[in-house]
Amino acid sequence: MITDSPAVALAGLVAVMALLFLLITKFRWHVFLALLVPILLFAAVPGIDRTVFIEAFEQGFGGTIESIAVVIVLGSVLAEALKHTGGIERITASMIGWVGQTRMPLALTLSGFVIGVAIFSDVGYVILNPLVHSAALATGTNMSLMATGLVGALQLAHALVPPTPGPLAAVALVGADLGKVIAAGGLVTLVASIAGWVFALVAGPHIESEPSREFVGGSFMEQGRGGELPSTLSAYAPIVVPLLLIAGQSVAASALDEAHLVNRIMLYLGWPVVALGIGILLAFRNTRQEHREDRTTKWIEDALRTSAMIIVVTGLGGSLSQILRATPAVDTVAEWMAGTGLPSIFLPFIIGVIGNMITGSTTVGVITAAAIAAPMMGTLGLSPEATMLAGASGSIIVKYVNSSYFWVCTSLSRMPLRSALISFGGVTLVNGVTAMAMVYLLWALGVI
Repeated sequence: MITDSPAVALAGLVAVMALLFLLITKFRWHVFLALLVPILLFAAVPGIDRTVFIEAFEQGFGGTIESIAVVIVLGSVLAEALKHTGGIERITASMIGWVGQTRMPLALTLSGFVIGVAIFSDVGYVILNPLVHSAALATGTNMSLMATGLVGALQLAHALVPPTPGPLAAVALVGADLGKVIAAGGLVTLVASIAGWVFALVAGPHIESEPSREFVGGSFMEQGRGGELPSTLSAYAPIVVPLLLIAGQSVAASALDEAHLVNRIMLYLGWPVVALGIGILLAFRNTRQEHREDRTTKWIEDALRTSAMIIVVTGLGGSLSQILRATPAVDTVAEWMAGTGLPSIFLPFIIGVIGNMITGSTTVGVITAAAIAAPMMGTLGLSPEATMLAGASGSIIVKYVNSSYFWVCTSLSRMPLRSALISFGGVTLVNGVTAMAMVYLLWALGVI
């Protein structure tokens, strides 16, 4: 044990979290330093066994990133390929064809649900923004009605469905089954996305948010370059095939004997490193001549830069989780939660809400909730999958002025600040509450 004193352990945990949020919000420190410094200061508290502390720090860091570092990089490479090859616009076009031009807000919402699995939410919105303005102008509606469901769906998938880095990191921190999280997280995200679309239909028409003609003509379709886009099958395959392989591996492992041929094959094909590698190969098939050099140099370098922060922050989350496991703070918090009478699954949810509301980062909220709740799962009677998805649901609530994603969507949609707060803050509240309700239902039914 790092310390035998519940008071020291609990005070240390509270101090670490308070300092983390203070450094991010007031002093604008990068999340890596803002998380590292409080953890190191925790070791200076009197009564801490520093030998055990250092061992826990190193084991937590290394043990967490060893299984996800390469996967996070591969996921980022896949996102780069989808961003540059027009796959996002083809997926959106297919959704419009499926639900019809008259239901453009629903088509965009469903596009966000699919695209957000592989692309960072802000990148997805940047690419689709010209289409959103054009659709609002063509249909005589406003941006709140047209964009709000998309903004919420992108954020939901970004928080709940691997292989996006945040949920992938949380899966590693709690030790969840990746296939189960993909299946359950996908269902939760779909239901919550539909709830966000309904919110947009009800509230959107009453919110001032005129579309702008400055973005018209910015998409492939409007430029007459639709022929350069990949086919619908080719656009979906890099996202869907890896997810099916990973989920299929979980199904095979639970349904078949370990020595079964199918199980042995799926053990390899469903390994996230191989599954995402296949996805990247499928995405690279959609590249054009001008991409030949960039796809093996610039795209990889950009993906590595994107991945580095997520990997080290996840590692520090693993260190914090391992340190907490070696203190009485775990039992103290779990006993307090039991005393409140609330279902235990709301603890990671509340931590996710606090992490996001204070830092403005969904990824930080997801990782923080997973890191703190992971050591308590046994005491609280929570499965890794339920813990991860509850924390992720909380990390969506609420996007407002301290969120970079909020400002990306607000500036590109040309919404007044008040309108954006109602539209985007409102939809992320509806999304998060609906997602948590779905997670609670699946947990109560024993599905996760």
